[in-house]
Amino acid sequence: MGTHLAAGLAALFVLAACFGCTSKPASTADNKAAGRFKAAMVTDAGGIDDRSFNASAWEGLKRARAELGVTARYVESKEQSDYKTNLSALADQGNDVVFAIGYLMEDALKEVAPRYPKTKFVIVDGSAPKLDNCQSVKFREEEGAFLVGFIGASVSKTGTLGFIGGMEGPLIRKFECGFRAGAMSARPDSRVIVKYVGSWTDVPKGKELARAAVQQKADVLFHAAGKAGLGVLDAAAEATGTVFGIGVDRDQDEEHPGRVLTSMLKDVNGAVFRAVNDIKDGKWKPGERVLGIKDGGLSLSPMRYTKELVPSGVFGRLDTAKKMIADGLIKVPANPADLEAFRPPKL
Repeated sequence: MGTHLAAGLAALFVLAACFGCTSKPASTADNKAAGRFKAAMVTDAGGIDDRSFNASAWEGLKRARAELGVTARYVESKEQSDYKTNLSALADQGNDVVFAIGYLMEDALKEVAPRYPKTKFVIVDGSAPKLDNCQSVKFREEEGAFLVGFIGASVSKTGTLGFIGGMEGPLIRKFECGFRAGAMSARPDSRVIVKYVGSWTDVPKGKELARAAVQQKADVLFHAAGKAGLGVLDAAAEATGTVFGIGVDRDQDEEHPGRVLTSMLKDVNGAVFRAVNDIKDGKWKPGERVLGIKDGGLSLSPMRYTKELVPSGVFGRLDTAKKMIADGLIKVPANPADLEAFRPPKL
């Protein structure tokens, strides 16, 4: 009895937290409509307004609502201890699929998923339990980071770039190593200053580290730091002289038009939408999906404000690199050991 009461209270708590979270809140009748497919997601601590990773996932659910007629909602996690409660509560609410946004939810998902065999769970950027109701979606982030590193080094006047990561670990090391490989492939004499915020949400710290990199002559700053990365883009825009930021996960060029050189697009939006569509169409497959340049999972923003600033010939060389990566002729390093062994290709 106590267990059921606790689960019910948790569900009510999340329902209250989610009420009004959607841009078009679902009505009670809408939620109870017979046969209506229900999808929901749990954000990581960066929150829905990170204008990056979580926001991109939510865009995918909103697209599913608009194009597939599903109901969609989210709940924000304020800290890591919220993950288990939030995942459980959304399953208790009868959602057909629940998305766990971020690798830090791996442990919580391992506990929650076995208890809800009729609910599909999809974790983005993390590993899922080997269960019939679980799927993980991962990306070869190093490939996208290679592209922005190549462009960044090609545009840099000082030959010094900065990389600001969020929480240090294997995932963000993929961004760092790919970025450094791309920079050295464009300009062998380039150097990359590397700093980590230790947080996904500390915007002031992100800005502070970016300013420190600028003081060390970095004139192109790439972040993979979630909401904290907004401080990096702010620092680039506020710097004296020509300093560019590079966005991540979604198109962040609009954050500071003309001062965000490009953004590394990670198709979290599309991955979430396709997962919902596959379940509705009966094409669900548990296990792991890994997306890279070849699969269209990673790309560059259109560079609406900065394309003309890129030197002649750079995009041609970049197209060659993309094809070589897609064909397996360039293996972009995803960890420090592989970066140490990496030799820049002739492009």
